[in-house]
Amino acid sequence: METYASPPAPTPQERTRLVPAMARGFLNRCPHCGEGHMFGRFLKVRPACEACGLEMEGHRADDLPPYLVIFLVGHIVGYLVLEIEMGYDVPLWISLTVWPLLTLVLALGLLQPVKGAVIGLQYTFGMHGFGKAPPARGGTDTGKRRGGEAGSRAGDAPELGSA
Repeated sequence: METYASPPAPTPQERTRLVPAMARGFLNRCPHCGEGHMFGRFLKVRPACEACGLEMEGHRADDLPPYLVIFLVGHIVGYLVLEIEMGYDVPLWISLTVWPLLTLVLALGLLQPVKGAVIGLQYTFGMHGFGKAPPARGGTDTGKRRGGEAGSRAGDAPELGSA
């Protein structure tokens, strides 16, 4: 009788620490490897990283990025309006043109990076679709779904068993 030794199972890679993962997300990069792009369109996250295979479709950034952007832009523009209006005599038409445009540009410019940073935060703590261990860096993609259970299809749902 012959026995075959099975190859050792690959050990899952450790997650990236908080600050590097959030910085990678802020720069539109995969929070795990830092090489693949996170967004396919302006705010649409790619299903998986093209470099390492990290499954990203199950994330749930939801409303936190817009709240953070509103908080940041409100403080920046509010401070500038207060300083400029109190220190200088600015014509009304300039105020009505500059402040809304500055607000719009800052909000649209910060929304994608802030969402990437929030997804990096979720990845680091294994939240909302990042519950499983990340793939090994530099590993090959075997076609298996990676990531979490939040983005899985109905046919991939685990069985609960009988009561």
